[in-house]
Amino acid sequence: MTMPEPILSFVIPAYNYAVTLPRAVASVIDQLDDRSELLVIDDGSTDATPEVLADLHQQYPERFRSIRQSNAGLAAVRNRGIDEAHGQYLVFLDADDELVPGVVPKLLEHIEANPRSRLVLAGHQSVREGGRESLHMPADIPADALARVRGYLLDKTLTVSNGACAMHREVFDYGRYPEAFRNAEDIPVFAQVFARYICTALKAPMARIYKHGDSLRHNVQYDLQIGERLVGEVFDTGRLPDTMQVLKRAFTAQRYLSLFRNFLLAGDRQKAKQFYRQALASDWRAAMRWSYTRKALRLWLS
Repeated sequence: MTMPEPILSFVIPAYNYAVTLPRAVASVIDQLDDRSELLVIDDGSTDATPEVLADLHQQYPERFRSIRQSNAGLAAVRNRGIDEAHGQYLVFLDADDELVPGVVPKLLEHIEANPRSRLVLAGHQSVREGGRESLHMPADIPADALARVRGYLLDKTLTVSNGACAMHREVFDYGRYPEAFRNAEDIPVFAQVFARYICTALKAPMARIYKHGDSLRHNVQYDLQIGERLVGEVFDTGRLPDTMQVLKRAFTAQRYLSLFRNFLLAGDRQKAKQFYRQALASDWRAAMRWSYTRKALRLWLS
């Protein structure tokens, strides 16, 4: 007898997180039923991840699948997950995070009540180093596509956390995760989803997300490698409709402001000055972003 395809696929990319991987796996397996599945992809880990996965398969026989591949980066792992997962909706949970107990039935109920939704945004509990926690719930999602993309890319009124959202596999028709990126690889994907698909909010926490000071998002070398290429990936690859091009100039300036802030925090004053100048050259309205302008004034006057 052929089993029906699952509705939900949880995909855990794993690279050198042997210590926390059992916690992430257990948080999913404890909630699985015949409508959901778990896939773990080991991205060429050099720690004890293969041995940990072997132990987990013994502990949870036939409860989940795992794949090992040569190291290719997070974007490539997520793309592999799209190909290998069986579910209609995918949740990418980091190997050092965990699902909130009891959330899977809530998510399935939400999907069944909103069958046209292609992105379900949920809340998450942020856990900082030292154990301090804070709860973040999803904002109301505008009905207008342009307002959604503006809120995500520019105004930051729409935020998305992997592990705290579920995406229908249909959303990847306009582009997958750019594998040349080792940082910010999810921004082009979420931008295209907000631009083209119905999105809904699940007003409940879905994941506990652990914050780390050595996260890729804080690595200025990766920021420098991507540079302005992120703007082109978002706006020049067919991911967004032509009507979204009105946001390109402001997003270019926003990108340079982000680089300015990151390099300033890293202590590279010359690079910080360079990126602030480029932000103003891209869009003079960047000067109206007072939180950045105050930092720039202090930089030039110090």
